[in-house]
Amino acid sequence: MMLIPTHHFRDIERKPEYLQPEKCVPPPYPGPVGTMWFIRDGCGIACAIVTWFLVLYAEFVVLFVMLIPSRDYVYSIINGIVFNLLAFLALASHCRAMLTDPGAVPKGNATKEFIESLQLKPGQVVYKCPKCCSIKPDRAHHCSVCKRCIRKMDHHCPWVNNCVGENNQKYFVLFTMYIALISLHALIMVGFHFLHCFEEDWTKCSSFSPPTTVILLILLCFEGLLFLIFTSVMFGTQVHSICTDETGIERLKRKNQPREHTGSWQSVKETFGGDFSLNWFNPFSRPCQPEIPSDKDMVRQVTSLSDTETMEDPSEETKDEDSVEVIDE
Repeated sequence: MMLIPTHHFRDIERKPEYLQPEKCVPPPYPGPVGTMWFIRDGCGIACAIVTWFLVLYAEFVVLFVMLIPSRDYVYSIINGIVFNLLAFLALASHCRAMLTDPGAVPKGNATKEFIESLQLKPGQVVYKCPKCCSIKPDRAHHCSVCKRCIRKMDHHCPWVNNCVGENNQKYFVLFTMYIALISLHALIMVGFHFLHCFEEDWTKCSSFSPPTTVILLILLCFEGLLFLIFTSVMFGTQVHSICTDETGIERLKRKNQPREHTGSWQSVKETFGGDFSLNWFNPFSRPCQPEIPSDKDMVRQVTSLSDTETMEDPSEETKDEDSVEVIDE
């Protein structure tokens, strides 16, 4: 059971009949653990394909334009192993971020029978999402693309075709980190390759013609610079969100109202899976599994019932987001 500060009531729908819980369909029988999660969104699928294409393009240019034609075999082998390892980890992290349930709330559990079974006492409330007919635990938000409420939802990222939530935030952080690293590595190799080609004959520093080599390198340089900046910014914002235990949505909604934070190091360990180790950088290791919210966790205790009777009506945007069941004394 959770206490709700009085300022939160601006986000509460006063009319419990707005949801019409009798129209909610009971949730289906839960699937087996580890069932693959995939969002059928055309824009997200296209962005995910573009992501893979750009990484494979970088692989092609690095290997067949710069490393394989090089006469320095030690340089080629070392840089080839490092770049391919980082690229593999980046694509693996992308797959895990895309195919992992980000923390979806059970759909359709806001039925009239279930709400009655909670036996709400005076002053207790439950948030209900009218869009996916779910009872929302604390810090859950509805995603219009995934069409589900997601626990600790930070944002929906079309590049991974999924929401970033409590179950897959680690994979998204690793994805941005490895993309930034391979972008930086590619830029450094492009710089060395240009210097090498200026010193020698252009026809000998690549298996392609000089104009083709220059075009391929310039495109790779532009791609690497663009994604280095973008993913570095995303990586920084995600690490900041983890350390402050505040998602992007919460930060936008909070405005000037402070909220209680947990210890920053504890939040980092929960996200990456325990104490610091190499598993933090492994996209195949799971983060700490959060406890499944019980029925009691869905019920929240208000701090003052008198405030609920004098609160202002919420905006239409808030009404579409969630409604609440309030039992007055």
